[in-house]
Amino acid sequence: MHVRLLHAFSLVVPVLLAGQVEAEPGHSAARAEITVAYVQPSDPVHQPIYEALTERRVLERVRDHLNRVALPSPLSLKVSGCNGQIDAWYDAAEQAVTICYEYIAYIGEIRRNLPPQAVALGLTPKDAIVGPFLEVVVHEVAHALFHLLKVPILGREEDAADQLAAYTLLQLGQEQARLAIVGTAAMYAVEARAEAPKLRDFAAVHSTSAQRLFNLLCLAYGANPKEFAALREMDLLPKERAGGCEGEYRQLDHAIRKLIPEMAAPVPR
Repeated sequence: MHVRLLHAFSLVVPVLLAGQVEAEPGHSAARAEITVAYVQPSDPVHQPIYEALTERRVLERVRDHLNRVALPSPLSLKVSGCNGQIDAWYDAAEQAVTICYEYIAYIGEIRRNLPPQAVALGLTPKDAIVGPFLEVVVHEVAHALFHLLKVPILGREEDAADQLAAYTLLQLGQEQARLAIVGTAAMYAVEARAEAPKLRDFAAVHSTSAQRLFNLLCLAYGANPKEFAALREMDLLPKERAGGCEGEYRQLDHAIRKLIPEMAAPVPR
């Protein structure tokens, strides 16, 4: 597992640097500090993950990517053991994003059950780790940005965080974005197959895995119908939804340019 994780996280470094932009002059004076921490795991099973993350300076790369945004107050990014809990969260009181070693280990297990459609789209076991890892980091960072920048949200915050995470992944460069999106979609597909939602499950703050899957695919297709044409050709995105996906992406892009302009995708030249 150690070697596989090192190979996987070696992909994270260029992915995080792709699409990175320099902050505009004058923003640095108002920029609050973003700190990172890798907490030594108490479970020896997580030691390879700890070593892979620290060696590849993954959180530092996330921090550098976030420096495009002038935060009004400090933010910390942390990877830590969570006493067996498979989770990740943003704590508003502490202004801290925490990603559990358990969650990263869980992502590693997903690659054993990759859907055949994901493999057909070129997803490798290594890519299957990188996409969901990046997605969960930027999802929790989205919660932090909503809080620290006092971003108004229409709808559920978890859905909004999913949207900002997908939008960020789509900025990673054509091939890297495709693999990140397909890798994250594969995780949602694996989870959706394992779920049998009851009525009460639709009351949860998160959408179901199946809903998150189709929302992600729709934004990807809407952002670049040519690059993600296989989603329609393989009938992974229902035609009833696909017809409105370009509009969904334009709506999201407009909102981000209005509310968090530093996170907006570069305008094509």
